[in-house]
Amino acid sequence: MSTESHNSGHEPRHADVSFEERDIQAGVIYKYLFALGLAVVASAFICIFVLRYTTAFTASIDSPPPPSRVTHRRELPPEPRLQGFGFPGQKADPQADLRKKIQDDTEGNEKLEWIDRSSGIVQIPVKDAMKIVAEKGLSPAPAASTEKKK
Repeated sequence: MSTESHNSGHEPRHADVSFEERDIQAGVIYKYLFALGLAVVASAFICIFVLRYTTAFTASIDSPPPPSRVTHRRELPPEPRLQGFGFPGQKADPQADLRKKIQDDTEGNEKLEWIDRSSGIVQIPVKDAMKIVAEKGLSPAPAASTEKKK
C-alpha cells in the first residue's frame, strides 16, 4: 500500500497508465451527423426519382380502359337473377314474395283434400297428422334382408 497522501491537490498518476485527454470529440460526432443527413437527403432524392420513373414507365405501357357503352338501355344480368331492385325489369318486392310464400305454405299445411281417391291417399293438416302419429305411432320400417344378392 502507498503511504502517500491523496489530498495533495492533484490526482495520483501511475507511470504505466495513460488517460485520454478528452473523452468525447465533438468534431467527429458532427461530421458523422452531417454525413448521415447527406445520406438521408440523397436517399430521398433517389426514391423520388425511382417513383417518378416507374410511374411514367407504367403509364406509357398501360393501355387505357375501354370506353363505357353509350347505350341508355341496360341489359339484364344472366340467369339466375336474384330478387331485389338492383336491376331494371325487376318489379317484384322480395318482402311481398316472402309473405306470399309463407301464406301459401301455411295454407298447404292446413289443407284437407283427396290426393288419390282410388288408392285412399288423403292430404290432412299437419297438426292432425302429428296427433295421429302421437296416438298410433309410426309403422315400423321394413327389416333389411340379411341375404346377399348375387
